[in-house]
Amino acid sequence: MRIGELAAQAGMTRDTIRFYEKVGLVTGRRLPNGYRDFPPETVVWLQYVRTAQALGFSLAEIARNGEALREAPDTAEALSTLFEEKLRVVDTRIAELTVLRAELATRVGTGCPLRPTGRPAGTDAASAPAEANALSRA
Repeated sequence: MRIGELAAQAGMTRDTIRFYEKVGLVTGRRLPNGYRDFPPETVVWLQYVRTAQALGFSLAEIARNGEALREAPDTAEALSTLFEEKLRVVDTRIAELTVLRAELATRVGTGCPLRPTGRPAGTDAASAPAEANALSRA
C-alpha cells in the first residue's frame, strides 16, 4: 500500500510515516516509480506504536522492543513483562518527583530559594550576587 493510504488507515500524516521509516520503525520498499510501498500489516504496527507512545514508551524503546515482540512465542506475556518494567521506571520517577516536590516546597517563601539548603541565610552574602548571575546564565 502506498504511503497516503497507509497514513489514512493508521490515522497519521505521511510525514510521520516518513520519520518512522527514517528511524527504522517501519520499512517500505520502493516501487520502480519511486513511490513507497508498505505491507498491510504496517497499519497494525503503527497503531501499536501510537498506543505504546501513549503509555509512555519512547520511540527508541518501541524500536528496541518491537523485534523481540514480533518474535515472542506469547506476545501478551512479552507485553506484560515490558509493562512491568515500565511500571518500575514510572514508580522510580514518581519517587524522585516526590522528593523534588518536597524540596521545592521547603524553598517557597524563603529569602533566597536558590541557596543550597542547610546554609543559613546571610552567612555568605558576598556569594549571593555571583550565585544569582550564574543562575541567570544557566
